[in-house]
Amino acid sequence: MSIDLRRFITHAEAIVANHALEPGVYRRWNTQAEDGSRDLGINPYGCADAANILYTIGRFPREPKERVAWVEALQGLQSPESGLFEEPTHHPIHTTAHCIAALELFDAGPLHPLTALRSYTTAEGMRDFIASLDWRGNPWRESHRGAGLYAALVLADEVDLAWQDAYFAWLWDNTDPAAGLLAGRDLPRITHSGTTTMVPHMAGTFHYLFNMQYARRPLRYPERLIDSCLEMEAERQFPLGERIGFAEIDWFYCMNRALRACDHRFGEARSAMEKLARRLGDFVSSLDPATDEGLNDLHALFGNLCAFAEVQQALPGLVITDRPLKLVLDRRPFI
Repeated sequence: MSIDLRRFITHAEAIVANHALEPGVYRRWNTQAEDGSRDLGINPYGCADAANILYTIGRFPREPKERVAWVEALQGLQSPESGLFEEPTHHPIHTTAHCIAALELFDAGPLHPLTALRSYTTAEGMRDFIASLDWRGNPWRESHRGAGLYAALVLADEVDLAWQDAYFAWLWDNTDPAAGLLAGRDLPRITHSGTTTMVPHMAGTFHYLFNMQYARRPLRYPERLIDSCLEMEAERQFPLGERIGFAEIDWFYCMNRALRACDHRFGEARSAMEKLARRLGDFVSSLDPATDEGLNDLHALFGNLCAFAEVQQALPGLVITDRPLKLVLDRRPFI
């Protein structure tokens, strides 16, 4: 039986429309947080993810005036002094990469140079930066910076091929041969969401993997990455398929892209992907789009749609939509 997402996609398009403040200008949330922390005005993730979602579901704006308004809204969120885009829920490097990646969908880019990242545009500065990240204790969150640095600088055309070669050489040299994950050897399980799990390492690895895929660089230990993903799902090390967010696209992408590189445990891997996809499909179908907090966060909703876009590629015929879903990562890096 297929996973029919047509009703869900209709809801997603309506949710985006409900977040619009004016053409090209979007908030991220529709409701205020209990602590009053949410700004319901223009938001970098609102503007970027509204564009990302519409691209994913095949409803990207076509009218030139609307495209111009969207580009101007995103470009206006960049600091002329630092070159960064900032928002309180994520590190500025993540927000910067995310907004520049959204601008790329319009064949546009940032207005100002990324001045605050200039010290990392040498190979030595880049290696010092990524080596300083907390790879063992907080790999998921830290990957926002390590992967975002690449995406921001490359999409802004501020580094050359030699810099990229040095970046990917460091990742190659620091891939765990036992787990296929980044970065280091004998990576420990981490307590997250009430479980002790390798999922944060996988989610961190995902962010570097989409940079590798964009640059057509090889994955060093795809067989071991498949083993790790299968173990996470078999042991239910993390509540995959039970929330709106990004963990599922991280897992599906790591699994599917590793399978493209080898045929290790091919049948098991496809069965595991289908099982998780069905669980996720049942979950999203159970939600009320008018009231669900996850669905009404455009950033979280975008992550969920990315997961289904990857599954639709990996398992043809399983996910039904009126228009094929398009994963933004197949065009440019970073989500």
